[in-house]
Amino acid sequence: MREIFWRAWEMLKEMDKRILSMSIILTFSAIGAGFSMIGGFGPAIGTGYATGSASESSAKYPENRSNIISTLVLGSAIAGSTGIYSLVIALILLFANPLIGEVVKLIGSIN
Repeated sequence: MREIFWRAWEMLKEMDKRILSMSIILTFSAIGAGFSMIGGFGPAIGTGYATGSASESSAKYPENRSNIISTLVLGSAIAGSTGIYSLVIALILLFANPLIGEVVKLIGSIN
């Protein structure tokens, strides 16, 4: 009876290690996803500033309106791509985290 208890205790300690490892990874993944979404604020502010400047420039120089608008569209696309990259990184960290599988392999190889 005593031996069964100690085996169960050892299995419980091993499960605690796995649960703790996964919870630490998921916690820091959520923090990292939040930090990466801060990267979405920069493109939004930059696009707003560029749009305001383009509107002002097209009002001052109506003959260059087509060049100003084409440059604005290109700049907005480039600025928006960085926001999309930060969103992709956040989604990978939250839903397709590769670290969890590595930790499970590492803990499994220790035993």
